[in-house]
Amino acid sequence: MNKSNRLLTAYRVLAYVTGVGLIVLTLACIAEYVFNVDGAASVVGVVGFIHGWAYVVYVVLAFTLGNKLGWPMGRMALIILAGTVPTCSFIAERKVMAGIRAQVDEEAVSLVDA
Repeated sequence: MNKSNRLLTAYRVLAYVTGVGLIVLTLACIAEYVFNVDGAASVVGVVGFIHGWAYVVYVVLAFTLGNKLGWPMGRMALIILAGTVPTCSFIAERKVMAGIRAQVDEEAVSLVDA
């Protein structure tokens, strides 16, 4: 597996980890602050810590991937911000993969035409 494939795989994994972590964190916060569920505060602390560090790694990976693929800063910013809204990192990951597939297909067609 080459470096580009590892970077892409790491980005995809962190997009899902960040998304799931944010959903769990949001639900734990609702349980703690709205429904006063006992023990929810400890879940918020643990999941918040894990999500926070996972998001930092997600930002680094998204920025690195965007630089390698030549994305404009606006697109990179939107993809990075997707990790701050529940479920948006899943949507961003799908759009990134669709864009990469289209780019690969376009390059393959240009190679055949050459």
